[in-house]
Amino acid sequence: MTQFKTIGLIGRRDSESTQYSLKRLITFLEKKQVDLLLDEETSEVLPDCSLVTKSRSFLAKNCDLIIVVGGDGSLLGAARAFAGYDVKLLGINRGRLGFLTDISPDEIEYKVSEVLEGSFDSEERFLLSSSVRRKNKHISEGIALNDVVLHPGKFIRMIEFELFIDDEFVCRQRSDGLIVSSPTGSTAYALSGGGPIMHPSLDAVVLVPMNPHTLSSRPICVSASSCIRIIMSETNHLSPHVTCDGQTHVVTQPGDVLEIKKSPRRLNLIHPVGQNFYETCRTKLGWASQTGII
Repeated sequence: MTQFKTIGLIGRRDSESTQYSLKRLITFLEKKQVDLLLDEETSEVLPDCSLVTKSRSFLAKNCDLIIVVGGDGSLLGAARAFAGYDVKLLGINRGRLGFLTDISPDEIEYKVSEVLEGSFDSEERFLLSSSVRRKNKHISEGIALNDVVLHPGKFIRMIEFELFIDDEFVCRQRSDGLIVSSPTGSTAYALSGGGPIMHPSLDAVVLVPMNPHTLSSRPICVSASSCIRIIMSETNHLSPHVTCDGQTHVVTQPGDVLEIKKSPRRLNLIHPVGQNFYETCRTKLGWASQTGII
């Protein structure tokens, strides 16, 4: 008997390969003694599916396990919906790199069966919360598993801002923006920007400047308990954007204050037994696979 009695299914909607894997997964799970629920948005691409469809808010409150079929982007969207709830997430990779969705399509039955039998590793990941204030009035908030990014939007133009950490002034910077990343996001956009790879277990965040107008500006790693405050310069001639996980955004104005903190909401991820972060890095990032030790 499995500890997961009710399982919710979510899939990337614009992918034929994802639809194929979802159908294969449904066929497999229907033979198990579990109740299956399908995400309403996902059901739009599976019109012939007979599963009960429910909203993500319903799945969050009633499922023991959510299986996400897609890429890391699909799991990022699910993370914001299910973080803080007593439900576990498992990812099947139909994307490219797949740092978060770590079951390959050709081993769906084998790996999912192991999980249902209780053979899995679990971990918690923290999220980042962001808020924007304008003239002391709260105008927006967001949550991100990977990163909160300040950037110029559709215009290729430098922006200027002041950075404070725990109310201590750090610097005034002119750049293309700033990436504030969790350890989970350190292998995503922050890595492309020259940031360090952080082990997922670290309780820290990294600030990565994007093309700064000074050679001495480098990424800074700080405690996850830090309060990061960014003030948009009054001299900006454009309206910088704030984006959470590349999926939600708000447009700021000069003088606005962006505040980023560690969110109290946690995400419960599970992986097949033996999943190793460094092995994942070797595989996904093309690191040398041999030790050289005789």
